[in-house]
Amino acid sequence: MTDIAKWRSSIDEIDEKLLKLVNERAACAVEIGKIKTKQGIEIYNPDRERSIIEHIRSINKGPLDNDAVERVFGIIIEVCRKSEEM
Repeated sequence: MTDIAKWRSSIDEIDEKLLKLVNERAACAVEIGKIKTKQGIEIYNPDRERSIIEHIRSINKGPLDNDAVERVFGIIIEVCRKSEEM
């Protein structure tokens, strides 16, 4: 196996783990959405989303810079919020 093939294999394995984790996160969001709906709470909570991003930025050790990490998590948060609305 060439070096590039080894790295690509590692990326494939990581992608599978990421997919599993993102789906687990979305499942949590679905449950939170149910609770919010029952309690009449707004789905969108910008303070909570800002808090998540601040936390992620504070623990980021790279190599992605904080702006890149914020973009990635911003998308994850957005699609999970949509899951809450289901």
